[in-house]
Amino acid sequence: MKLLMILGGLVVFVIGITFGIAQESPWPSVIWRASIGAYLAGMLMRWWGRVWVRGLQEAHHERLAAVPGNNESQTKTKL
Repeated sequence: MKLLMILGGLVVFVIGITFGIAQESPWPSVIWRASIGAYLAGMLMRWWGRVWVRGLQEAHHERLAAVPGNNESQTKTKL
């Protein structure tokens, strides 16, 4: 999840810098806006990563429960 957070922040930071340069904004404004966008994108990617991993874990547990011969106690794990 750290990788997703860093990747999301980095991508949005680069996009923010690019748009700021394209608009010919002053550098302090460009850096502030890109930094705020990177922070928000990082938090969003962190949340989405958690939801994604939780969904994968639930699907895995459902698949294990569907296999005949599996004990229910073996498939239950703490999320």
